[in-house]
Amino acid sequence: MSAADVFRSYLDRFTSGDIAGAAELLEDDFSFHGPMLQSEGRTAFIDGASGLGPMVRGNRMIRQWVIDNEVCSIYEFDIETPAGAGSITMAEWATVHDGKLASSRLIFDTAAMAALMPAA
Repeated sequence: MSAADVFRSYLDRFTSGDIAGAAELLEDDFSFHGPMLQSEGRTAFIDGASGLGPMVRGNRMIRQWVIDNEVCSIYEFDIETPAGAGSITMAEWATVHDGKLASSRLIFDTAAMAALMPAA
C-alpha cells in the first residue's frame, strides 16, 4: 500500500466510526498533534479520539500531496451531534513507515467544531 493509500484507509475507517480498525494502521509509538488533542502512543491517541466515533459521518478528500513517505491531505470531515450536522475542512500532514502511520499533525478551525458540539 502506498503512503496515500495508508492514510486514506485510516481516514475512511476513522470517519466511519471504526476507531479500532483505524488503530490497526497506527504504529505503537504514533505521535499526534492537533488543536484539541496531543498524544504520544497509539493507545493514548485512541483513548483521546474515541469519543468522536459516534459522531463522525464520513469524509471527502479535496486534495492530497505525497512526497516519499509523507502525505498532506485536505479533506472535509463530516460530523453529526445533537447540536447539528456539518463538515469541517481539515488539513493533515502524516508520515507513514512500513504501512502504518508514524505521526500526524492536524489543523482545523476549532470554532467550526465547537459550533457542532452539544452544550456541556
